Amino acid sequence: MNAVLQPIEARFEPMTASWFEAVLRVEQSAYDHPWSRGNFSDSLNAGYEAQVLAAGPEGASELLGYFVAMKGVDEVHLLNITVAPDHQHQGWARVMLDALVLWSRGQGALWLWLEVRVSNERARAVYEHYGFRHVGTRRQYYPAAEGQREDAVVMSLGLS
Repeated sequence: MNAVLQPIEARFEPMTASWFEAVLRVEQSAYDHPWSRGNFSDSLNAGYEAQVLAAGPEGASELLGYFVAMKGVDEVHLLNITVAPDHQHQGWARVMLDALVLWSRGQGALWLWLEVRVSNERARAVYEHYGFRHVGTRRQYYPAAEGQREDAVVMSLGLS
């Protein structure tokens, strides 16, 4: 018997400190080297674009995912995009990328940039399928197990 996914009605909301507990639970379940509360707090304090994708009624919402992006001159840098593990493989990353691209274009950005771990083949495939191109490598960019470092693939997407 095949499981049938039920449609989920989702909405974007600005990330606020009230979302931090849910965001940190997802972040810690999704990554070996998660962002800290301080990373999210600093991002909000710096005025970065931070959105959560939520489902269900306000006050009892379930967190599907979130993203944090920094606007620069003619570009936006995606700092963190995460789909909650229970909701992966359902197209939510693309929904968030679509929203980020629309916001970035509205800011006058010509490029969207990101880094992704060399070992994160699934995320790299999502980005490549979306249209991002590998443009470089940052050596020893990310922390890794046992005090080691891991390279990052630098990717960009033209928005014009």
